[in-house]
Amino acid sequence: MEGYYAYAQVRKYGRLKSERRLRVEEENPLVCDYEGSDYQKQFWECGGREYEDRAEAIALRRLTPSAGDRLLEVGAGAGRNTHRFEGFRQVVLLDYARSQLALAQQRLGASDRYLYVEADAYRLPFAQGVFDAVAMIRTIHHMVDPLAVLIQIHHVLCCEGLFLLEYANKRNVKAIARWILKKQTWNPFDRQPVEFAKLNFDFHPAAIQVWLGEAGFKITRQLTVSHFRLDWLKQRVPLKVLVSLDSCLQWTGNWWQLSPSVFIQSVATGERRPAPEGAFWRCPICDSVDIEKANQGLHCLGCQRLWPLRDGIYDFKEPLTT
Repeated sequence: MEGYYAYAQVRKYGRLKSERRLRVEEENPLVCDYEGSDYQKQFWECGGREYEDRAEAIALRRLTPSAGDRLLEVGAGAGRNTHRFEGFRQVVLLDYARSQLALAQQRLGASDRYLYVEADAYRLPFAQGVFDAVAMIRTIHHMVDPLAVLIQIHHVLCCEGLFLLEYANKRNVKAIARWILKKQTWNPFDRQPVEFAKLNFDFHPAAIQVWLGEAGFKITRQLTVSHFRLDWLKQRVPLKVLVSLDSCLQWTGNWWQLSPSVFIQSVATGERRPAPEGAFWRCPICDSVDIEKANQGLHCLGCQRLWPLRDGIYDFKEPLTT
């Protein structure tokens, strides 16, 4: 996603390996902030991305269960994909940018079916195991520390909960060709991430697979998506033809990943202690799940912070009291 950036403290990129850390301590990873961005309109509605949108819709339809209880959408933005999870009883939209959630609210409306949460993906404000599915589409490529986010997602999923992940693939056909022709300096076969723009990373498939395993996920299916993401091709070949071809090629994802976008379906493994009965929220500061509703939002009894509810959006970035 392209947009406006707001940065926290600088943190050098590095894996957490097998460390099951639920809180990011002291130093904070950089965060890509879309606050005030017109990304939804400029990139999707007016940016000639109908082919990509339709291809992604097919992939999500193939990977998403027809029914479920509660799904968390990490990096939901303006809610472009939210309607594609219609089989779930409740969908929680989480994003760092309040303005994007406001757009999603305009699109989807205010109801018990949707919860809008302004929060940092490195500190998910939810109790353990409260979701039976999580989706993160076009989001992880902004993450300086992907494994830290994957560990957070594993924490909030129930045992064998479903995780749908999309990532930007550095080992795609176009990148390989450019590297062979010496039109780019970075090696698409190198497993290290490449930051092609500020806080925009392409990842090697093997690196993503290792991180998922370290975070406690078992991959069940992979789909390759957006094989024909070339402007000159989209201008010359009918949209329906490109989408149909892409739909057929998506099934090759279990054998090789050479497209610019890859979708992974995985399940959360390992035993975990269930959250206390009735617990849903978790304080991102003190980790307490002892949180009660208050007039202005949610009151954490662990650290006495008040997380406000403003215009239907829960704010877990700026507490009212400390």
